[in-house]
Amino acid sequence: MTKRLGQSRITNFILEYLVLFLIAALIVVTAIIEPRFLTVQNFTNLMRQFGPLSFVALGMTFIIVGGFIDLSVPGMISLVAMVTLGLVDVIGEIPAMLIGLGLGTMLGLINGTVLVKVGANTQAKALFITFGMSLIYRNIALIFTGGFPMNWGTLFEHPMPVTRGLASGMWGPLSISFWLFLFCLLVLFIFQKKTSLGRAITYTGGNLTAAELGGISTKRVIIFIYALGGFMVAIGSIVLFSRVSVTVPTVGTFFERDAIMAVVVGGTALAGGKGSVIRTFMGVSLVILMSNCMNLLGVQTHAQEVVRGGILVLAIWLDHRRGMSGGVGGMIAGQFARGVGK
Repeated sequence: MTKRLGQSRITNFILEYLVLFLIAALIVVTAIIEPRFLTVQNFTNLMRQFGPLSFVALGMTFIIVGGFIDLSVPGMISLVAMVTLGLVDVIGEIPAMLIGLGLGTMLGLINGTVLVKVGANTQAKALFITFGMSLIYRNIALIFTGGFPMNWGTLFEHPMPVTRGLASGMWGPLSISFWLFLFCLLVLFIFQKKTSLGRAITYTGGNLTAAELGGISTKRVIIFIYALGGFMVAIGSIVLFSRVSVTVPTVGTFFERDAIMAVVVGGTALAGGKGSVIRTFMGVSLVILMSNCMNLLGVQTHAQEVVRGGILVLAIWLDHRRGMSGGVGGMIAGQFARGVGK
């Protein structure tokens, strides 16, 4: 029995930190096959890739930890990007970006409010509703632009130093966008671990009914996590259009898939109640590293999509296996006794 218990612990450890083993394997294999992988130029390129996806995934972490999901990301990215770019020549770059951040937050608030008002208290209901919201946002973006792309590199009269800095600026050995990501990661980590609202999100995802009985306003939590997700999507959208001089109204396509994949591969429970932004950082690292390695090795685009699909299936399988080892609902009652949820 002791031997079986030891094997179980080893298995659980491997499942819990499989993402780190996969990252290490990718680095070793790619470095052996392709010498360009270990160059300074490629390292700089990797840092710059910690952009749109990483910000979206940080926001998605709180939504999934809270027991919900958000498929409206593509529409929000597209709408925020188009509105922000459309306002640059009217009010200037920085005011336009501030409005873009406010718009993303507002769209998240709308998502959360709609879910609360219609009584969507499960992930399945949230999936279909947010998918519908994505269609709305994306088509508003198409209406706003008339379906035409925007080229901030040549069409705008105003200088765009912030956009250019996010696109290619460096501060020391790291890109400015990567420093921004690290700052957001630190702030959200402290928020999640050190604030009552951060803990309330975890309890809501672990057991919604128990959270309500414990004094947590779960409706406010739901609205908050979607607003936070919208804010992080807006940052990701701004970083995204800084990377591509020509931005189309459907620029956000597939970001929800990659964000969910990064969050779940990192170790956040898809059912909610367990996870952290640090684990999401590991998941994002794997997704970005995987893409970088396949590009260096000359893997065809369609083959890369096959690999991404396999990683997504692996993420769901890992989530299922982790869930078999026990849930998080049992820890909630003791925490409530200390008044955390109040």
